Amino acid sequence: MPTRLQKIDVETLEGIAAKSASQLSSENRGKNRRSPIEERSQIPMAKRIVVKVGSSSLTSIQNSIDEAAVQRIVAALGALKASGKEVVFVSSGAISAGLAPLGFSRRPKDLASQQAAASVGQGLLMGRYIDSLARYGVTVGQVLVTAEDLMKRHHYKNTHRQIERLLDLGVMPIVNENDAVATQEIKFGDNDRIAALTAHLIKADVLLLLSDVDALYTKPPQAGGERISVVQDPVKDLEGVQIGTVGRAGVGSGGMVTKVQAARIAASSGIPAVVTSAQNIDSALRGDDVGTWFSTTGGRRNARLLWLAHLADIKGSLVLDDGAVRAVGDRKSLLAAGVTAVKGDFEAGDPVSLLDQNGREVAHGLTNYAADEVPEMLGKSTAELSESLGQRFERELVHVDNLVTMRQKSAKTKVRRGRAAERNFETREVPKVEPAR
Repeated sequence: MPTRLQKIDVETLEGIAAKSASQLSSENRGKNRRSPIEERSQIPMAKRIVVKVGSSSLTSIQNSIDEAAVQRIVAALGALKASGKEVVFVSSGAISAGLAPLGFSRRPKDLASQQAAASVGQGLLMGRYIDSLARYGVTVGQVLVTAEDLMKRHHYKNTHRQIERLLDLGVMPIVNENDAVATQEIKFGDNDRIAALTAHLIKADVLLLLSDVDALYTKPPQAGGERISVVQDPVKDLEGVQIGTVGRAGVGSGGMVTKVQAARIAASSGIPAVVTSAQNIDSALRGDDVGTWFSTTGGRRNARLLWLAHLADIKGSLVLDDGAVRAVGDRKSLLAAGVTAVKGDFEAGDPVSLLDQNGREVAHGLTNYAADEVPEMLGKSTAELSESLGQRFERELVHVDNLVTMRQKSAKTKVRRGRAAERNFETREVPKVEPAR
């Protein structure tokens, strides 16, 4: 029986090959490098952009969704897509959009009510985006994530694959925290840091963080504060700066403090960021001198270490002697012999803070042992641990692969720290260790 030949469509095959090559380049570009965008004026040259808009710029308690604000944002995003850019839109506002329909006069504090509002508001918000962006010929795809999706490797890879495929198909991903299912324990609490991690996830060229405030100021503008145009060193340049929390609208969950945290996360992973108002979106995308520009301070980092540095819920602390501090600074694993005190209550695998003798935080790490196991290990070498406690205690207290050093923050910068960082962990009783003879 003669073999049936299929006619080859050369143009289609060439198109598939070009698309595959483009996708491969997209997946592999940017590893361990900084964004090619080094100055604000270069933003128009960015090929892949993450734009995040806050709740206060999209919604209000009284009117649910601000139609004029949505159309302004949509017009700018549509123009970006028409110019050939790859755009990922991180949108807050699901909870806020659901407040008025449910009869809430203010944002509820309990998680169940927030989840209910998000369930209603997410559909309303996405419906508005779908209809509005369709007028610009833009197809959108919803990507709902939780903290776990951007922390655990398997979930992280799935989220990355989903967003990359949407971009490859010419679709604009609209990312939001999945407030309807997120639990208190794993909830981010704001979409600014989700935007920073998403920018890192897809190797974006630049991150725009938009809210109802036009820039970062040295102190409130009404009190004579001056706009900070550029932040090159987040320690020196933010010294003495007063940073606020929630915005004027009262519907968001972060405020300027989370914008700064997100911008620093992005900058430390090689992606520059602009913090400005949603009204400035067109000017910001043109590269005009608006808002506050955060220059890159590092290269692309391992996603797990990025989470460990900025987002992990620290469960306790280990106090290090001077030798251990130097070893950690030289990218070496932390051994029990270099620890002088244990604070808090943590399990094996939990994130802990590593402190020097003055209480200064020098690193974060994932501990290999629970808090109640560590005290009897202190001051002992690996060989001594194996002999006295068993072979399973031969491992490092914190392995170098699960350790990230922390850059010192300015003590004069008034930035709200995370709940874990504010805890005063109790010091566990540490048995006296007899010196080796």
